[in-house]
Amino acid sequence: MSVVDAWMQHPTLRHSNHEMFESLRRWTGRGPLEKQLPVAVTVSALEAAGVEIGLSAAWYGPHGALISNDEVAGFVAESGGRLRGVAGADLTRPVRAVRELRRAVEELGFVALRVVPWLWELPPTDRLYYPLYAACVELGVPFCTQVGHTGPLKPSETGRPIPYIDQVALDFPELTIVCGHIGYPWTTEMIAVADKHENVHIDTSAYTARRYPAELVQYLRGRGRGKVLFGTNYPMITPAQALEHLDQLELDDEARELFLSGNARRVFAL
Repeated sequence: MSVVDAWMQHPTLRHSNHEMFESLRRWTGRGPLEKQLPVAVTVSALEAAGVEIGLSAAWYGPHGALISNDEVAGFVAESGGRLRGVAGADLTRPVRAVRELRRAVEELGFVALRVVPWLWELPPTDRLYYPLYAACVELGVPFCTQVGHTGPLKPSETGRPIPYIDQVALDFPELTIVCGHIGYPWTTEMIAVADKHENVHIDTSAYTARRYPAELVQYLRGRGRGKVLFGTNYPMITPAQALEHLDQLELDDEARELFLSGNARRVFAL
């Protein structure tokens, strides 16, 4: 059965070695990278777990690009079709950000936009996001964002599904929203928002299968089988690590296929 990784990134040294990720390096027991990770290493990690497509994202923050859209385009070009691009945007320049998103989608072939709210310390309801939401709807691409507590050394408040994702979905009912990182410790809130809004989805990045909260597993098995997408947050977690205990979820064949690839193919038009 093929797999799509809905949340990953091929890192740059600027990204992986940033001081805000010290907590993640401590958790994983990994030190800073000494040299740029080859795209071939990422491709091999995806292949080892049967990941057919990884959605590799750019990272933009208040101090510039940690992974630029053009760098992502280069990684995609080197991947032999294994990677697809997800755009980033500079929220402080809304008009330029919309133009850059259009370029990323129309010229570079990117399939979504991702903005990480804690990086900006601005919740998804901030007015600086709204031109990008309208552009995503017009371009027909999803908006991907982070929900739940913040592992890196930044405040967690911006990751609350209620009120932030709920309000954005009310203001932009045509916008497809993919909420990464499960929403813990507000997973029940995240499920409620996904139930409420037809175009709101959840991805499981940053968690291995055995760490999914019980309420999410129950949702996956039942009414939420069309709402949850597999993700890793690679390179923090490899696909093999993320999927190691997949069988313990006891998903039926339909739920398993939708979770691993079917929902992502539909949501991202892959």
